[in-house]
Amino acid sequence: MSAALPPRNKASDLRVAAFAGSIALTMLGAAFAAVPLYDWFCRTTGYGGTTMVAKEAPSRTGKREITVRFDANVTGNLGWKFTPEVSSIKLIPGEVKTVYYRLTNTTDRETVGIASYGVTPERTGGFFSKIACFCFTDQVLKPGESREEAVVFFIDPDLEKDSDLKHINTITLSYTFFPSKTQPKPIAALATESGVVAQ
Repeated sequence: MSAALPPRNKASDLRVAAFAGSIALTMLGAAFAAVPLYDWFCRTTGYGGTTMVAKEAPSRTGKREITVRFDANVTGNLGWKFTPEVSSIKLIPGEVKTVYYRLTNTTDRETVGIASYGVTPERTGGFFSKIACFCFTDQVLKPGESREEAVVFFIDPDLEKDSDLKHINTITLSYTFFPSKTQPKPIAALATESGVVAQ
């Protein structure tokens, strides 16, 4: 004959259920916070080739000449041509430079693109500072429209103090345009929304 089970303690069961529920809610909250926290971390430290944002140029310059290469890409079915005005430039850390990129919509419809960016070697991201940039904002181009967009940047002179980067003489700034989630609606959809039915 089996031994009798001890009586259940309802208060203990409730504590265990509350503890398990709080862990589940904490993990859910952490999952939602992970992306913005990671983005903040990358922008603060330059991790993963994320560049810094600056309001003004440094008050001093370095001594080492560095080549900055410019890479431009388009993904998805955006239908844009995207090119830098020059393939590379030479500069000294602390020197502010402005480089232009040309965007051209090669399609017969208005499209919206948005650009992301990064630098390689990734470790240099913490020293690559942009004063002005066209990234992470929707760029709207009408059919066949071309436009120039500028990026204003400098390399922090403190890069020269980093012993791990003493052999780095070339940095690549890479932009990739992809279709924005806020694409214009087709004319038929706009007509339907306004109550006009196309004939």
